[in-house]
Amino acid sequence: MKNYCFITVRSSSSRLKKKCFLKFGSYTILDHIILRCINFNLIPVICTTQNKSDNKFKLYAKKYSIKIYQGSNKNKLLRWYECAKKFDLKYFHTVDADDPFFDHLNIKKSLKFLGKSDIIKPSSNSSSGAASEGYSFTIYGVEQLITINKLFNNKKDTEMIDNYVLNSSKLLKVKKLYNSKYITKKKYRLTLDYIEDYILLKKIYDKFGSFASRKKINKFLDKNLDLSKINYFRNKQWKFNQKKILSNSK
Repeated sequence: MKNYCFITVRSSSSRLKKKCFLKFGSYTILDHIILRCINFNLIPVICTTQNKSDNKFKLYAKKYSIKIYQGSNKNKLLRWYECAKKFDLKYFHTVDADDPFFDHLNIKKSLKFLGKSDIIKPSSNSSSGAASEGYSFTIYGVEQLITINKLFNNKKDTEMIDNYVLNSSKLLKVKKLYNSKYITKKKYRLTLDYIEDYILLKKIYDKFGSFASRKKINKFLDKNLDLSKINYFRNKQWKFNQKKILSNSK
C-alpha cells in the first residue's frame, strides 16, 4: 500500500507569519516535513493554492522530486479532491504544514482503516493540540463530502472541515482514529501557530532532528515537564479560535 500524504501548506499565515519557512537547523519547517515523510515511507504531495506567493513551493517540489498541486485558495476540500483526481489517487492522508512532528505510525494506521470507511477522522488527542495525524480520505469520501455539503465553489472557505464531516456522517462511513497510548499522556502542544510553539518545536528538533518517533519525543517531554509550559497556555486561545471558525461555518 502506498501512503500518500497531501502536505497542506500556504505561504500566508495570520498568527505566525510565513511559518512554513521558519528555520529548523539548516532546513525550513517545510523541508523538515517533506524529509520526515520520505524517511517514514510516506509519499509527500504538496497541496497548495493558486496565489502567486505560493508559486515558490514549486522549488520544493523540484528539489525533492515530488508532486505539487495548486488549487482553490479557500476551498481546501476542493483542492484535495482535484489534487487526487489529477494524480489518479484513490486515497490520501492530510498532513498540515503546522504539524511538524506528525506520527507516521498513526498515519499509516489511519490509511489502513480506509478499507472499511470513507473518511477517518484524527484522534481526540491530535485534534486537541497533539498534532499527531490528520484526516484520511478515499477519493469517493472527499467527493461525496463536497457534494453533500454543496461545496463545489472555489470561493467557499473550508478551512475547518469538522462540521462538514459531521453533516455527512449519516451518508458516509466515517470512523474516528483511537488515541495512541504514547501520544500526549500529559498536556503537550505540538502544533505550530504561535511563536511559543516554534520555541518548543525548535527545542525538540535541536535535540532529535527530523526523524524521532512520537514515542521518543513524548518520553523526552515526560522527563522535562517544564518544556510544556512554554506554549501549552496557547492551547486555550487556539481552541477558542477553532470553535469560533467552526461556529461561523455552520
